[in-house]
Amino acid sequence: MPKTTTSRAPGTSTRRTMTAAARAAAKRAERGHREPAPEDPVAGRTVFIEAPKDGWDDPPEPSLESLESFEEHEPPEDEGRPRRRRLLTVVLGALLMAGLMTVAVLGWQYRDGHQAESARAVAVAAARKAAPVVLSYDYRHLDRDFTRARAHLTGDFRDEYEKTTRTVVGPTAKKYQGVVKATVAARATGAPAASFVSATPDKVVVLLFVNQVIKSTQVSGSRVDLNRVRMTMSRTDEGWKVSAVDAL
Repeated sequence: MPKTTTSRAPGTSTRRTMTAAARAAAKRAERGHREPAPEDPVAGRTVFIEAPKDGWDDPPEPSLESLESFEEHEPPEDEGRPRRRRLLTVVLGALLMAGLMTVAVLGWQYRDGHQAESARAVAVAAARKAAPVVLSYDYRHLDRDFTRARAHLTGDFRDEYEKTTRTVVGPTAKKYQGVVKATVAARATGAPAASFVSATPDKVVVLLFVNQVIKSTQVSGSRVDLNRVRMTMSRTDEGWKVSAVDAL
């Protein structure tokens, strides 16, 4: 039996495709005359839809389902980016704190250094004034001399000085008619021989060269003792006071 062959009329498929394309173009032109609504879920997105083998008579419009399917296949955001951002924030915060601490420490050091420098001059001047009073006395008016001396002292040293002068120095001076006159020695330039050894804002150690002229019934004429004295000066509410005296 001979085979029967069914064939389409020439140009039929081509006309159908052109007709479908024309209708699609007309629809696109019509949509182009209206502004896309903000709520349009497919505005500004490109969706690829596989066409059937024989083509479309009327190409379909993109659907919400096809858009959602497209979004499911979008590459995920970089999950490590927020972690790196947090790490960078922590590092920058630590550097900022370290910088602030460095500035604070330098500020404290500068303040302490400035205060110590200011304290040196005041403490040395106070020591030069106190030394002749504290290291001098006259048996004829011991109470007056010792009272004046205690005004330059502070702390435990004040109590120690009072006890020593009352029990040892005073009785000995009266017995031998002792007189001691102390002065701070002068340098070749005429400046007092006094300088600081160490200094903090509240305590300064001062080194002085002191001459003591001593007279008593135990000494023929007078005797001059050249002494090096180390005085510790402490800041008090009443100014700089002597808190320790050591003979070197």
